[in-house]
Amino acid sequence: MRRWLYTFAGGGLAMVIAGAVAALTHQPWLFPSLGPAVMLHVEKPDAPESSPRNTVIGHAVALLTGYGFLLLCGLADNRSVLQEGVGVARIVAAAGSLAITATVLLFLRASHPPAGATTLIVSLGLLHTPTQLVIAMAGVLLVTVVDWLFNRATGRPMPVWSAPAQLRQEAHRG
Repeated sequence: MRRWLYTFAGGGLAMVIAGAVAALTHQPWLFPSLGPAVMLHVEKPDAPESSPRNTVIGHAVALLTGYGFLLLCGLADNRSVLQEGVGVARIVAAAGSLAITATVLLFLRASHPPAGATTLIVSLGLLHTPTQLVIAMAGVLLVTVVDWLFNRATGRPMPVWSAPAQLRQEAHRG
């Protein structure tokens, strides 16, 4: 199968499944930063940043950090940035959550760039309740499993949990 066909089929399949679950449950199983995560999974399934380990740790750290900054900045009960605009507290929440997420993931050797979008989605108030965050994490797990199964079924290498040590070391040096 050609690379573009893998990308089309795998990406579409993961989004359709997450979207169907979201439609059936009326919950945020489908949110913007799943797109780049899925793209990594289907375009570069053997890259460290695409591994299930980095995906799960990355989004978990992002969700927790984004919510922590919502609380720290007194924004947990506010409307989203789209409704109330940008103020100093929102800038602090966005900048702080992104900086902390990136730094923690660096220390954990769990780089996953889509997590940067996830932490902003939370710190900007687009997802802001604990229930929404748990469901978002379930969406991450769902698309990761779907992509892993898709890659395995089509003979593409995606690790069960983490990339081989050599690839992780090379990615960390970069």
